Amino acid sequence: MIRINLLPWREEKRKARRQQFYALSGMIVVLAGLIWFLGFTIINGYIGAQDQTNKYLETEAAKLDKEIAEINRLKGDISALLERKRIIETLQANRAETVHLFNELARQIPEGVYLKSIKQSGAKINLIGYAQSNARVSTLMRNLDASPVLERPDLVEIKAMIVNNRRLAEFNLNINITRQTTEEAPKAGALAKGGKK
Repeated sequence: MIRINLLPWREEKRKARRQQFYALSGMIVVLAGLIWFLGFTIINGYIGAQDQTNKYLETEAAKLDKEIAEINRLKGDISALLERKRIIETLQANRAETVHLFNELARQIPEGVYLKSIKQSGAKINLIGYAQSNARVSTLMRNLDASPVLERPDLVEIKAMIVNNRRLAEFNLNINITRQTTEEAPKAGALAKGGKK
């Protein structure tokens, strides 16, 4: 006997396909949501890690800025101290300058020359005095030029004068004193000690 299926099988088949489609669509939506959630979580993790790295770098950069500022301040302090040291060394080297000047003048002034005044302005020294003749002034200038402490004698003026009924030559003379550097100061001190013996 032949069986005839009178049920609407096409509609049932369509209904089954529709259910499969909805189930598949739901699974795709759930899968897409899951992928989106995983991507969002991973990206947020990367952003959080980068934010922590950025904060760490900013903190370290701030520390380095403070250290650089401290180094710059120390460099300023060092340069100021070196400048003070240089000034003190210069003063130390030139503290006996007056003594050397008078010693050298006493050695170099020839007989018949008398000093009336000595003025010093920096390294320049002005000598005013009397000489028995113009030749004595020339001798004085040659002696001063040959001196290791004094240099460049420059005659400003010489004129004849009568002092205590004696005819003398009044002269005005500029010389420069050789400033000692800090390396020369110990040598000069040793020479001065050697000269006193």
